[in-house]
Amino acid sequence: QVQLVESGGGLVQPGGSLRLSCAASKTIFSIYTMGWYRQAPGKQRELVAHITSGGSTNYADSVKGRFTISKDNAKKTVYLQMNSLKPEDTAVYYCKLETNVGFWGQGTRVTVSS
Repeated sequence: QVQLVESGGGLVQPGGSLRLSCAASKTIFSIYTMGWYRQAPGKQRELVAHITSGGSTNYADSVKGRFTISKDNAKKTVYLQMNSLKPEDTAVYYCKLETNVGFWGQGTRVTVSS
């Protein structure tokens, strides 16, 4: 069993920034792809960004150029730096360890509003 704990969410004004963190409980974190997903009210959960074990990244079109995913294997933590936030980025953000089973964190809420 792997536990993932997200943090860093909150209320931010449009145009602002937040950095989300996802800490894993086990070192196997480093050999799997990690993903950030989000779920807005009334919508399905969607992929925001992925980072592979080798550090390759990919992003949803809606966040390209604004969000950056990164990881620190020594700290067993993956990050999501979110800049130029928009109201439509409001959602609960989840990290996921992309094993064949898949492990999810509990989510952290991001609200972008003036």
